[in-house]
Amino acid sequence: MKHIIWDWNGTLLNDRDIVLDASVEVFRGTEAEGVTSAEIIAAYTRPIWVTYEKLLGRPLHEGEWERMDSLFHLAYERLLDTCLLAGECMTALNRVAEGGRSQSILSMAGHDHLVGTVGKFGITPFFTLVDGLRDAPPGGGKAEHMVRHAAALGLDPADLVVIGDAADDAVAAARIGARAVLYTGGMQRREELSLTGVPVADSLLEALDLAGF
Repeated sequence: MKHIIWDWNGTLLNDRDIVLDASVEVFRGTEAEGVTSAEIIAAYTRPIWVTYEKLLGRPLHEGEWERMDSLFHLAYERLLDTCLLAGECMTALNRVAEGGRSQSILSMAGHDHLVGTVGKFGITPFFTLVDGLRDAPPGGGKAEHMVRHAAALGLDPADLVVIGDAADDAVAAARIGARAVLYTGGMQRREELSLTGVPVADSLLEALDLAGF
């Protein structure tokens, strides 16, 4: 393997707690007001609006997804300064770089937000490409974005490994014919990640071991 495509939220960035806190805020004033972090984790899936429908117990009304997504991001941004990189992030990034392999980030976070946040942590030089969501509605799947990301890298998919925290990362990797390793640092439970059939790791360094780095 020559290149790792990292996910950002819940993988390199340890933001699970603020995702949960922001999600709780989204449901204030709705049928799901008072929802707990455990209930959010149990319902979590992608696309994200399906999670919201599960918790509300009904389909979203017209325009409701956009309003709730805006509330989520406002709360998330307010809490973001409390976030740190995942505990092994720097060790993992250095290990890949020192091994002579390249790495990039593909995230479903907004592109400008992603580039700015990665830059604040001072880790941009590790990556050949930092790629966020552009010109597409938030909350959807990653597969189509993975196709474009891989094309921009110009590498054979057989030389790529995707490391992320959601089953959707494995789906996106399969779409381009790349390998995937999933990490339990995000919102989805280990049991759900295991259902994808790809290796599951409890740390970033273990993920690299499973990826053959």
